[in-house]
Amino acid sequence: MDDNFENLKIMVIDDSKTIRRTAETLLKKVGCEVITATDGFDALAKIADSQPNIIFVDIMMPRLDGYQTCALIKNNSAFKKTPVIMLSSKDGLFDKAKGRIVGSDQYLTKPFSKDELLNTIRQYVPQAEQ
Repeated sequence: MDDNFENLKIMVIDDSKTIRRTAETLLKKVGCEVITATDGFDALAKIADSQPNIIFVDIMMPRLDGYQTCALIKNNSAFKKTPVIMLSSKDGLFDKAKGRIVGSDQYLTKPFSKDELLNTIRQYVPQAEQ
């Protein structure tokens, strides 16, 4: 299946430069516009300007962690419906449950493959846009 995610804005919030670059490279190849942020504070400043369609957020970050960042995004009425996918190297039930409590839509374990990343996005893109 050929993916065409043109006009789709994806935000990747992760303090790992490697994760940000990898996700950005994969997503740009399928036509996405990618906005990156190094932590929750950096992301919150960019979200209002960029209006991303989907947000991937790492859990373990300095200053403002992924749970706090997700809760702030979901508590903003303008972004309440924006899908937020938690990223973590942890795959425990507690971590997934805590993600759901703060409003995350899904949980993706790192390291993730290209297929896992694109399959996650497909779940939130209306078929007409693909």
